[in-house]
Amino acid sequence: MTHEEIKRHRVESVLKEIIPEALGTLDDERINGLTVTDVVCSKGRSDAKVYLDTSFLSEKEQGEALKQLRTVTGYIQNHCKQSEGWFKAPRFTFEFDHQLEKVSRIEDLFKQIEGRKSKKEDDQDES
Repeated sequence: MTHEEIKRHRVESVLKEIIPEALGTLDDERINGLTVTDVVCSKGRSDAKVYLDTSFLSEKEQGEALKQLRTVTGYIQNHCKQSEGWFKAPRFTFEFDHQLEKVSRIEDLFKQIEGRKSKKEDDQDES
């Protein structure tokens, strides 16, 4: 791992802690309870994608939350700069992380396959 990659990973981990703090200070209940699942910075650390957990939010609520997050991005950047003493903070892009849903669906499919296998084996044992 290069020195630049180490710096980027360090910034990502710091942002994973600071962004939820910044969201928690806001009065908007639609976004102050959002959970940050991951932060991925660009190579130069000038941009960062912030992935949020979709739990407990409908599609409509997710759209409203993203719209609200776009309006408070400047506040979140300032919060990050001030709390870490940075000269500048990355530009944030917020997205909802659907990876957890996909993993859950895949696990359910494996359970179904396992159930069918065991049922098939039981049927063969009886014959």
